[in-house]
Amino acid sequence: MSKTTNKFSHEVRERAVRLVLDNEGQHESRWQAVVSISAKIGCAPQTLNEWVKRSEVDTGRRAGIPTEMADRLKALERENRELRQANEILRKASAYFCDGGARPPVEVMVSFIDAHRGTHGVEPICSVLPIAPSTYYAHLVRRADPARLSDRARRDAALRPEILRVFEKNWRVYGVRKVWRQLRREGFDIARCTVARLMRSMGIQGIIRGKPHKTTIPDRSAPCPLDKVNRQFRVPGPNMLWVSDFTYVATWKGFVYVAFVIDAFARRIVGWRVSTSAHAGFVLDALEQAVHERRPAKGMGLVHHSDRGSQYLSIRYTERLAEAGIEPSVGSVGDSYDNALAETINGLFKAEVIHRRGPWRSFEAVEYATLEWVEWFNNRRLLEPIGNIPPAEAEANFYAALEAEPMAA
Repeated sequence: MSKTTNKFSHEVRERAVRLVLDNEGQHESRWQAVVSISAKIGCAPQTLNEWVKRSEVDTGRRAGIPTEMADRLKALERENRELRQANEILRKASAYFCDGGARPPVEVMVSFIDAHRGTHGVEPICSVLPIAPSTYYAHLVRRADPARLSDRARRDAALRPEILRVFEKNWRVYGVRKVWRQLRREGFDIARCTVARLMRSMGIQGIIRGKPHKTTIPDRSAPCPLDKVNRQFRVPGPNMLWVSDFTYVATWKGFVYVAFVIDAFARRIVGWRVSTSAHAGFVLDALEQAVHERRPAKGMGLVHHSDRGSQYLSIRYTERLAEAGIEPSVGSVGDSYDNALAETINGLFKAEVIHRRGPWRSFEAVEYATLEWVEWFNNRRLLEPIGNIPPAEAEANFYAALEAEPMAA
């Protein structure tokens, strides 16, 4: 006998079966032979009877599945269950991580295990994911006892809420660079690589701009002003160059068109309009808002630049520019590079609002979202070309410097 779960060794079972088969004729029935021999080896008659039946199946004397084949079927069934479980874990993990193949951060894998350990178990999940069970349990220990955390881990725990706050507060569009710049503005002593690492571990990233759609419909027959900008969009002060363009948004009720007028100095949006049709009047409304807000004086040399769209070359639009004392300028070629600054703002608008928050139900939804975005863009969004500060702050700094010059003199 052995001290394992099955206390009868293989040799004992074989000998007991042989004794039953060899001495079956000396008893009135097989059952009596089984009862007699089982009492002598110390097992139950039913157990010995099952051993005999199994031996007869294995030798072909009784119909049934041989032991070797039964064991193989059990192994295949177990392997099939494990494969199904692994596929199910991979399916859930692919939807959870949403990554193109990069190794998920350990913190993200730990949270995934926490969410699914009750269904699949820790070890089966770890066998599929690139993480060891010991790593997972070590994270649990540190999470239960913060005193075990390293200095870096404690600092990471303090920085994660701040990074998430900046990310959420800025429409969830900031990437690593903008989040890092904003934290530095708020006085946090943090490296850019640290922000990148923590954002990656938190599974958050900024909006990636796609290729903008072309909306310009050139009017070849209309008289066209000269290009006074020549792709040079840097100017020394506000109200020296405005650029205009519009884009479109698909909604459940049809297309909606959004026009912007941007002051090139600080990229500030000084006029905007949302319309259900791309007529000349709606871009004129955006211009009217810009004129009303900035009130440019005649003869100050303000230039208005646009592409060759028929809306901007219309008689009404041209007359309004002349009335306000604004010099018109149109791209000489008519491609996106001739109005690159306006195209950039359109691209940011589509990436940070339209593509991220869609689908859009109606004109009213697009209009209200545009209102919110323009207010945030002008007053809080960090722009790298102007020194990673908001447009309103850049203009305020310009006027403050002008006031300081006479005082210094």
